[in-house]
Amino acid sequence: MSTIPSQPITQTRESTPGILDRAIAEWRTALGQDAVDTSEPALTRAGTCTFAIRRTVPVILRPSTRAQVQHLMRIASHYGVPVYPIGGGKNWGYGSGVPSASGCALIDLSRMNQIVEFDEELAYVTVEPGVTQRQLMDFLAARQSNLWMDSTGASPECSLIGNTLERGFGHTPYSDHFGHCANLEVVLPSGECLQTGFGRIPGASTAPVYKYGVGPYIDGLFTQSNLGIVTRMTIWLMPAPEYMQAFFFRCDEEDGLSYLVDALRPLRLDGTLKSAVHIGNGYKVLSGLRQYPWELTGGKTPLMPEQLQQLSKSMNFGYWNGSGALYGTRAQVAEARRLLKKALKGNVTRVQFLDDRLLRIASRFAKPLGWLTGWDLSKTLELVKPLYGLLKGEPTAEPIKSAFWRMRTPGKADADPDTEGCGLLWCSHTAPIRGEDARIMMEITERVTLAHGFEPIVSITLLTERTLCSVVSISYDRSIEGEDKRALDCYRQLMDTLLAAGYPPYRLGTQAGFRVPGEEGFRNLLQTIKDRIDPKNVLAPGHYLR
Repeated sequence: MSTIPSQPITQTRESTPGILDRAIAEWRTALGQDAVDTSEPALTRAGTCTFAIRRTVPVILRPSTRAQVQHLMRIASHYGVPVYPIGGGKNWGYGSGVPSASGCALIDLSRMNQIVEFDEELAYVTVEPGVTQRQLMDFLAARQSNLWMDSTGASPECSLIGNTLERGFGHTPYSDHFGHCANLEVVLPSGECLQTGFGRIPGASTAPVYKYGVGPYIDGLFTQSNLGIVTRMTIWLMPAPEYMQAFFFRCDEEDGLSYLVDALRPLRLDGTLKSAVHIGNGYKVLSGLRQYPWELTGGKTPLMPEQLQQLSKSMNFGYWNGSGALYGTRAQVAEARRLLKKALKGNVTRVQFLDDRLLRIASRFAKPLGWLTGWDLSKTLELVKPLYGLLKGEPTAEPIKSAFWRMRTPGKADADPDTEGCGLLWCSHTAPIRGEDARIMMEITERVTLAHGFEPIVSITLLTERTLCSVVSISYDRSIEGEDKRALDCYRQLMDTLLAAGYPPYRLGTQAGFRVPGEEGFRNLLQTIKDRIDPKNVLAPGHYLR
């Protein structure tokens, strides 16, 4: 049985006009006229994302303080008007900023963009939900800080808190974002405010540095849920290591993925590889280097594996292409490099290491460097440089261009995929770090996506010491008739097939159309909490929970 309803997805929690009008009037009084937006262009934009979904947004609320969030939630709960909070709405591929149900007032928290506290010695920063990746990077640079943030491959304008609450991940040893945060300030649907961990104890000096506090640990209840609005969070930062060296490898064998995963697993388990390792297939690399090769296919889609192989040879990338980094002292990195080369020997065509010095040389002398090292950077430097920055916690807008894979117009790093007509859905599933599991996931992914007319654009991430994540990009042009439906059908079948094979998703988007899976006792407990703190179900109805 399918866990996802027929598409396009429609979920409605409309309020009666009279009730809604009274709520809007009180919100104007509470927030000010400029913070309550009912203009048609803004509302249309708020209901638009990178796939077909039917949502109406009656009003956009833009609070600037936690007290205003509390006030607007009291009004919402009083009138029973549903609301949906976003940090900035750039959750592309998972629903952008579109609410979980029609009729929700959109709470845009981007005006709450204060960096509240910073501690260089203990390596943490406390932020509001409107603080973006770029803002924190600039903040650290302005202070010549010796601390790194961890960045996702999404836009530099993405909310730090927003990604953490979806349990997103990045590239450095601090890539588990929820694993490196503490001290949440949360506004409940009633308007009541609470703090988690030791933050609830007045004057507790350990509030920003210890996750768990004392007693039941509740922080996780506010991730991937609709139980509260997080208005403040402490994020732990990574002290810059003495030395960092990136590594890149390629494997030209179609069945090489399982060997790569099994070779790298021991290095993740024993701590040699301290951060996530990413393995992209040829489609993933190609979509980062250029747009769809219409001239090769005669305008037909999808790009077939034999056509991809032809391009990979001419553009010098492999069937599988991996990247990661080594961190520590120079001696530690040297030993990790030795172990990595030993593990990959016989499994890869080439492994190349890159540090700041070599990157500077490569930028100036790409072709001569190829003569010296045997590695031609001239065709891949544009892709390598932003990826190298991500390994140091530096956000980049370059990956946004890949959303234009099937578009006829070129993508720009500052483009908005929502308004440009880009079709994009992310399907993100987990498995144990075993080569056989990775092979099965890829076999399912390739079979389902190609059957629906889409390329299997896949990145396999060795996410933790024991878990890998397969992120599949279903990319298309929304202006082509029928593509929206075909993409959502593909997403639905891929989600169901992988789940049935034992590989559940690590996160869901608005497009998922189903709630947290699990046995009855688990779901009942969550629903009991939801019913108790949000009896009118006004906060993000349908977002993971009822």
